[in-house]
Amino acid sequence: MSKLVIVESPSKAKTIKKYLGNDYEIIASVGHIRDLPKSRLSVDVKNDFTPKYSIIKGKEKVVAELKDAASKAEAIYLATDPDREGEAISWHLAYILGLDLNALNRVTFNEITKTGVQTGIESPRKIDIDLVNAQQARRILDRLVGYTLSPLLSKTIRRGLSAGRVQSVAVRLIVDRENEIRKFVPEEYWTIDAKLNAPSSRATFGASFYGDRNNEIKIHNEAECNAILDACNNADFVVESVKTGRKMKNPAPPFTTSTLQQEASRKLGFQAKRTMAAAQQLYEGVDVQGVGAVGLITYMRTDSLRLSEEAVASCRDYIGDKFGSKYLPSKPNVYKTKANAQDGHEAIRPTSVDLTPERVKDSLTSDQYKLYKLIWERFVACQMAKCILNTTSATIAANDFIFRASGYTVSFDGYTVLYEEGKDTEEEKSKALPPLEEGMVLKLKDLAGTQHFTQPPARYTEASLIKTLEENGIGRPSTYAATISTITSRDYVIRDKKSFIPTELGEVSTKLIADKFPKIVNIKFTAAIEDELGKVQSGEAEWVATLRDFWTDFEQTVQKAKKDLDGTKIKLKEDETDEICELCGKPMEVKYGRFGKFLGCTGYPECNNIKKLNPPKETGIDCPRCGAKLVERKTKKGKIFYGCGSFPKCNFASWGAPAEKNCPQCGKPLFYASSKSKELKCFTENCSFKDTNNE
Repeated sequence: MSKLVIVESPSKAKTIKKYLGNDYEIIASVGHIRDLPKSRLSVDVKNDFTPKYSIIKGKEKVVAELKDAASKAEAIYLATDPDREGEAISWHLAYILGLDLNALNRVTFNEITKTGVQTGIESPRKIDIDLVNAQQARRILDRLVGYTLSPLLSKTIRRGLSAGRVQSVAVRLIVDRENEIRKFVPEEYWTIDAKLNAPSSRATFGASFYGDRNNEIKIHNEAECNAILDACNNADFVVESVKTGRKMKNPAPPFTTSTLQQEASRKLGFQAKRTMAAAQQLYEGVDVQGVGAVGLITYMRTDSLRLSEEAVASCRDYIGDKFGSKYLPSKPNVYKTKANAQDGHEAIRPTSVDLTPERVKDSLTSDQYKLYKLIWERFVACQMAKCILNTTSATIAANDFIFRASGYTVSFDGYTVLYEEGKDTEEEKSKALPPLEEGMVLKLKDLAGTQHFTQPPARYTEASLIKTLEENGIGRPSTYAATISTITSRDYVIRDKKSFIPTELGEVSTKLIADKFPKIVNIKFTAAIEDELGKVQSGEAEWVATLRDFWTDFEQTVQKAKKDLDGTKIKLKEDETDEICELCGKPMEVKYGRFGKFLGCTGYPECNNIKKLNPPKETGIDCPRCGAKLVERKTKKGKIFYGCGSFPKCNFASWGAPAEKNCPQCGKPLFYASSKSKELKCFTENCSFKDTNNE
């Protein structure tokens, strides 16, 4: 009989098998196997919020396989992910397999390496019921909020709407920022910049107007600007003081879940969902040439900045060998984890610093490589020496007015030789100043004023939204990817390049929730709930009591809102159309059904005329496969393709558009090879014509 190890994913199972050998059978549960059914609330509120779990639809076969394997095993280890969600999955597995909850059968792996796996197997423990209860409390709380508010939104605004404890606050942040932008009144101001030469240098450097000898002066309009320009144009620009100094720049700490998502957004353009998918793959294991299956990073759901002594020691050895002793601090850099962090795992780091990005590049997908390189460089840089800057600042007088100039040179690049943290906004690059001395008279090359207007606050990007959610204690970083996917996929917000803009639906929904359920979208209240859930996880609070405290007030608010909103129906302008019903002459509007959007008559129920929304656009081009007309269609994500109008009888489709010329061999239409390619190709059966040099 073998020992059974149950993990969540097949790829993780494959990697772990390599380290445990033939005495162990590794099976994947493929995520959760038991949950609250979607079709109903599934929580007995009157009986201490008892959850009514059931096997997830489609998981019956997996459960049968797990039971069969468990019946033959001499020992069973529950090795799901080392977090709250993983603990709950192990608890559900124990229930289904009839395991003793007090048995030492729970093992965790902070990293999927030989050492990490063998250490985990040798250190089994009981299932942490506090972690399980924390997961249950969150799951039930989110179900209570979602399944109570969503029907109200659907009935009052639009069918199929949903609300959530964290997603509603995220949308509110975006809506509030948009309102700030709308209310913002730009104010005019001017700046004056001088371009100067020192006698000892041909290089021109810049100095900015500061004020007079007593105070800083703000320039409000062109008249004020011109008065200062007139006073300075023929003046001597004299250096009054020069200060030199040194500035130290510290490396950024290693990644947590939140900072990884933010940096991947800034530097790689990855959405949080994409970042976490690649990180999960790197954690679970990748087949590396010459190494085999190995987990390349530690567990990626963490809020800790802690690093193991072994990892730091190996990193310092690498830095000394690769960059030299001057890049190595005398002592390891230590980073302090936030006071409210769970600190359950190390920070995100490579499992082996010797597995450099270039060494593993050929074994990784593009996303995996880019993210691994980011994680590896951030980790190594966090243990490197500071960057040292030589700074110079000068005060320059022109008559009674003062200009200031500053610059720096890099004395020692330190950690920046490898990595620098990304910023949400671009910073102006400072140049070195030429040698300056007190009393030196400078030559004025140019003096000009520039008009500016104050700018409204910037819209949230994915990085800045995640940062704000974390700073305010809203939700957990591990849930941010799902939250952002939800609010975008359900049309509460849209992306404009990297920025989030609320839709009318998002604004109306937020206003309704804020009016009727003010606590749900109150940042401080939501953060307080998060703190209380954290206490459940640490064993300081009882989960049923926490739910009861929330539900007592919330239920009363729900009943009042139902009464207030009875018979109310809010129409959205974005659902209005110019289409006129040909049956009754009334306007058509966008409606929402089980299968998506459609056009319906506003005269319903007297007139029940409906139409397809945005029917496929005719191209007039014959299908190369069956001869029917091709139509222009869009995928669910809005990507255009060209398909046969007789679908599903004919399933011809092309990403590339039909060209304006026909095939010289068969006479049928030619197509561009893709939406971005100039190459032409023929799709007609038995014709392989290609024009790779299409001009």
